[in-house]
Amino acid sequence: MSEQSSEPGTGVGPTHEFSLFFHVKPGDGPELRAALEDLQNHPGYRPGDYGMAVATIHEARFVLFDDDTRLAFITSFDGPWDAYMDDFFNSGATLALFDVIFRHTDGYDGLPDLATEKAFILSAQQRAAAYARNYPGTVKEIRKALRVNAAFQKVLDDPQAAEALSHPALAPLLEEAAD
Repeated sequence: MSEQSSEPGTGVGPTHEFSLFFHVKPGDGPELRAALEDLQNHPGYRPGDYGMAVATIHEARFVLFDDDTRLAFITSFDGPWDAYMDDFFNSGATLALFDVIFRHTDGYDGLPDLATEKAFILSAQQRAAAYARNYPGTVKEIRKALRVNAAFQKVLDDPQAAEALSHPALAPLLEEAAD
């Protein structure tokens, strides 16, 4: 069930969606596409990379539409919006990459400080009419679960672990691992 709050975006548990819609400056579509391709090829954003500088982001996407005259930035993140914005503003290379993208949108005059960044972002934000998640947990919890699973798989593959794994207390864990 989604929750309404005073923060931008709709929340489900600790996670909020965030949707921004911009007008692309006339004639800037090709340059914006090139900037988005550069972002997609940057470490942490390439397919299969999971090291985004803002570690509370579940996923993020940019969508050019209406013949490259409009840009959508759609994401979901954990925690309060102000903390997300602080992380984003202090993300170094990520903020620089986004600066290269947003300079192709109307109303963007750079991000000299956090207050200016927040005002620019809020001017383009629209709360989702509906938002759902298919899994519980924060990014931190999900990453920990993945690390624990990887470690457990190593134990399962170790022939010296057979005796320990035969203990009845581990039966539920082994049944789950069999899926």
